[in-house]
Amino acid sequence: MKQSELIEQVAKKGKMTKAEARRMVDLVMGTLEHGVKEVRRNGSVTIPRVGTFRITNRSARMGRNPRTGEPMRIKASKSLRMRPAANLRKAAGC
Repeated sequence: MKQSELIEQVAKKGKMTKAEARRMVDLVMGTLEHGVKEVRRNGSVTIPRVGTFRITNRSARMGRNPRTGEPMRIKASKSLRMRPAANLRKAAGC
């Protein structure tokens, strides 16, 4: 779903103008971003009806360069993981 489609859906369901819906979507997305930034401090953050966000460590591993096929080392990194809330998993049929 594109952001413009999301805004249209919010405007339609909320019976508001697209400008009002855009402000609402921006407000919610900004709040979600702030919540996810809290993961660094707390280790994980749960946002009701959205899911739980946490940082995981990915160990170094060997991979292949897709252009040349040569083996290459992929360094260790951190990754943000999200486990969707039960209502989202159910809606997706999981």
